[in-house]
Amino acid sequence: MQILQPVQWKRPRGYSHGVVARGTWVFVAGMVGWDNAHEEFDSPDFVDQARRALENIVAVLREAGARPEHLVRLTWYVTDRDEYLTSLERLGQVYREVIGRHYPAMSVVEVKGLVEPGAKVEIEATAVIPDGEDNPGPRRSVLRENPQTWERGEDR
Repeated sequence: MQILQPVQWKRPRGYSHGVVARGTWVFVAGMVGWDNAHEEFDSPDFVDQARRALENIVAVLREAGARPEHLVRLTWYVTDRDEYLTSLERLGQVYREVIGRHYPAMSVVEVKGLVEPGAKVEIEATAVIPDGEDNPGPRRSVLRENPQTWERGEDR
């Protein structure tokens, strides 16, 4: 993976202008800041929800045999730009605790609302596991297509 930083541009803080990567791509759906087992928010706090959303991303990455340093892009959807901006110091601390000091290409978009009531942030992620990297690969749990619906099955 290579971080793209044009020489004449100011170095960004907390993200990268671009990333080049080659390998197995992992696409993570938008994650909100709730407990996925119960689909309930632990907190109405923006930073608490961001922490949980990032933790949820890491859990999905782990299913693919990926790690946070494989992230190449994050897109954040926030419902309140001002709340996001006033939370940057705490948010940066939480980000480093969950993701580490790895800063992929990122975008932040303010939206009118999110589908899940009470959600203040939703984060989509893309990761690339580099070719030839020694990793355990995807977990054995897979989704199989059923003509009527999706059902969870075990890879045999």
